Amino acid sequence: MRVGLLTREYPPDIYGGAGVHVEFLARELRALTDLDVHAWGAADAVSGGGAVRHAALSGLDGANDALRTFSVDLSMAAALEGRELVHSHTWYANLAGHLAKLLYGIPHIVTSHSLEPLRPWKAEQLGGGYVLSGWAERTAIEAADAVIAVSNGMRADILDCYPALDPARVRVVHNGIDTALYRPDPGTDALRRLGIDPARPYVLFVGRITRQKGVPHLLRAARALDPGAQLVLCAGAPDTPEIGAEFRELVDELVRVRDGVRWIPEMLPRPDVVQLLTHAAVFVCPSVYEPLGIVNLEAMACGTAVVASGVGGIPEVVDDGLTGLLVPYDARHPRDFETGLTEALNQVLDDPPTARRMGEAGRERAVREFGWDQVARRTYEVYEETLKAS
Repeated sequence: MRVGLLTREYPPDIYGGAGVHVEFLARELRALTDLDVHAWGAADAVSGGGAVRHAALSGLDGANDALRTFSVDLSMAAALEGRELVHSHTWYANLAGHLAKLLYGIPHIVTSHSLEPLRPWKAEQLGGGYVLSGWAERTAIEAADAVIAVSNGMRADILDCYPALDPARVRVVHNGIDTALYRPDPGTDALRRLGIDPARPYVLFVGRITRQKGVPHLLRAARALDPGAQLVLCAGAPDTPEIGAEFRELVDELVRVRDGVRWIPEMLPRPDVVQLLTHAAVFVCPSVYEPLGIVNLEAMACGTAVVASGVGGIPEVVDDGLTGLLVPYDARHPRDFETGLTEALNQVLDDPPTARRMGEAGRERAVREFGWDQVARRTYEVYEETLKAS
């Protein structure tokens, strides 16, 4: 089977969960099928695992990002001749898959990692391009031969946002985790290099600075954290300058009322992240929208307890009371959420033996249920079923 896998992110250019998903899925799929990966980037870009790179048209320099995205999609579609099936990830590549379906008469499968209608804050970043990104996603999903949701919660959201879609075409294949790469690391050299005191417990956040990740809620909740704990924020790549400025202001306010706040804005190499995850007293995921949340799996695989918002697919990963604690989120009552975050984090910080048991249970769950080999096999089964039906 000749498959074209379409993505914005691919090594070494990965900044979010969708990119992590594609990186490891592609690695496993290569053993099952003839796979071509098509990703964003200059033609001469370094690419771990090999990929065909596509860049926006130079004539669109300075144009709205949505228009530049569509030009990348045109380039991808033109390069897919000879493939028997195409599989796109995120709206950044969905239109390429849809055009290939129409142009070459081949099936198109969409893996949905998030949904544009549920991310209205993207209008701050894209302006009128947000309408275009929503149009591209809707067009691709409603016409797709199959849609893969990364959680049952995500499947429900897809059918709610796109009621014209036949529910029989929407399958669930959870995200995965490489538990050989993400495993407890006893070393502390990265912590010391990054200015973190290994002898003092710390709460860790890893993620982009975006409305979706709920970081402002965490920064407000942290004002009442146990004063003996540190707060480590691996947070960068703000969606807009305005969001970046808001984040910096909240960090500055927090630093004025407590010590032990460490903000790391640069993208860290994976071994450093693994070490940070390993030694955290608790990992926190305050997302207001999260189809699954690979970062929670990464923390669990490193043997760390997780405190997370109970939204989207997170409850399918974090077993409340066993591998961590879930905090209810209601957009109408943000202060209640922030209070809940503070209480849950302090509960874990105050009880190291329970935190340790949660971390051990999280590692066991990650190994048992979320291996990438399983994810690839289930994805390949969707390929086979879709080709048979086409």
